[in-house]
Amino acid sequence: MIRPSRFALVPVLAAALALPAAPALADVAFNASLTSDYRYRGISQTRLKPALQGGVDYSAGAFYLGAWGSTIKWIKDGGGGADVELDVYGGYKTEIASGLTLDVGLLQYYYPSHDLAVSPNTLEAYGALTAGPATLKISRSFKNLFGFADSKGSMYYDLSATFDLGDGWSVTPHIGRQTVKNNKDFTYTDASLMVNKTIDALTFSAGVVDAKTGFYVGPGNKDLGARRVVASVKYAF
Repeated sequence: MIRPSRFALVPVLAAALALPAAPALADVAFNASLTSDYRYRGISQTRLKPALQGGVDYSAGAFYLGAWGSTIKWIKDGGGGADVELDVYGGYKTEIASGLTLDVGLLQYYYPSHDLAVSPNTLEAYGALTAGPATLKISRSFKNLFGFADSKGSMYYDLSATFDLGDGWSVTPHIGRQTVKNNKDFTYTDASLMVNKTIDALTFSAGVVDAKTGFYVGPGNKDLGARRVVASVKYAF
């Protein structure tokens, strides 16, 4: 949802872009987190309940690969069997002009043993430009989007920023727009404002998340996009 996939590799992209002249040093990083509510693109994936999450990232120069997972509830609520989301991604990130960074890649969302009539497994391509603290990212689905029938070509537009306040503090506002092709009733806008504090390998976050939709509901008619305070702690190692 950051939620953020939340995977196919990118051989065509790698061939099209110039490789570095000298071998790049590889780097591997791991992360684990606990969140009070797994919100992805503003919608709760855990019935407004907590989630355990973790991932690994590998980078070599401008190229990167990664995998990430989270506990979820929405597929079981829809009659399926999956209680875990697994994401795999790969891409290329580089500075294309002074102060302007390009990030392009592919992201595969996978829900093992989902048992749904329309597969929720989703493949997206994304491209992002970052200038100063602001990032504009656009994602497009190559398959049906998260179990919506006939939704290939759905888009997500993401405008976010990270403002460094010093001493480990930062603020990250975000606004996004999810379009669901041929399912316009499920198109919506989401927004969030998070405050973060990093202490050594730990990052604590808290803020407000909201999705302007009444169509995403869980058991008991709970609004899964309802405005709520969400908090998390992440450990990077």
